[in-house]
Amino acid sequence: MTGIVLNNGVSMPALGLGVFQSPPEETAAAVEAALRTGYRHIDTAAMYFNERQVGEGLRRSGVDRADVFLETKVWVSDYGYEETLHAFDKAARKLGVDQIDLLILHQPATDRFEKTIAAYQGLEKLLADGKVRAIGVSNFMRHHLDELLSRTEIVPAVNQIELHPYFAQPDVQKADAEHGILTQAWSPIGGITFYPGWGEDRRNVLEAPVIGEIAAGLGKTPAQVMLRWHLQQGRSAIPKSTNPGRIAENFAVFDFELTEAQLASIDALDTGVRNGPDPDVPRAERFNTVIPEE
Repeated sequence: MTGIVLNNGVSMPALGLGVFQSPPEETAAAVEAALRTGYRHIDTAAMYFNERQVGEGLRRSGVDRADVFLETKVWVSDYGYEETLHAFDKAARKLGVDQIDLLILHQPATDRFEKTIAAYQGLEKLLADGKVRAIGVSNFMRHHLDELLSRTEIVPAVNQIELHPYFAQPDVQKADAEHGILTQAWSPIGGITFYPGWGEDRRNVLEAPVIGEIAAGLGKTPAQVMLRWHLQQGRSAIPKSTNPGRIAENFAVFDFELTEAQLASIDALDTGVRNGPDPDVPRAERFNTVIPEE
């Protein structure tokens, strides 16, 4: 599998399994299936409430812990220096590991950004102590990154953002590249564009004619084409599925290449319209959700 060397020299598999919105009772089986398929990167978060099941799936798979890159996220209610150190303890305990490969802040949380800065300083301490191998952020826009970088010591290794053909965030990608930060795509095949309850005017990017035509010509699926688009442009992608067949399908993206013209035609689909939450809009009730100890 294609690997990416992060800005601190750590190697991370470019393609991972995401478990956002994966019910806890389905997560262990999905992780086990992914690892048996060949995935070696799993992305979860404290706020997904399925870290324990990710660890269970890892153990059930029989794959050596040292061969799997585990990524998780600190939730906003655990921001602050000491709080973030404790958030690591909670996550490591649930995952059943001593070290986390990549630990990132889940949101910039602009309504409490001082705590965000303190939380990142906690990540820096965890990195210095060897408890994590790399640190990063999620949903940070250019202005969030500028403020963070002016007040902390270590450049994030990763910035995980909403990124799919309908919303490619070129300015954030550029900001990441300027600082040597890897852009990682959540909702990489546009799942957020057709989640139930997100509005009736959302278009399913899997049904985009341009992508369908490319897929048909290559004998691939639209999802595979989109994942290839991410990988060829140097991004990490973490597609989510609990269906073993779909998990395997999403992994079968290393045996073909898109042409420059095909990449450009997918780039041209960008609408500039965000489908997930706006990182600059505080969501106090959700941000205050307490992450349990066990």
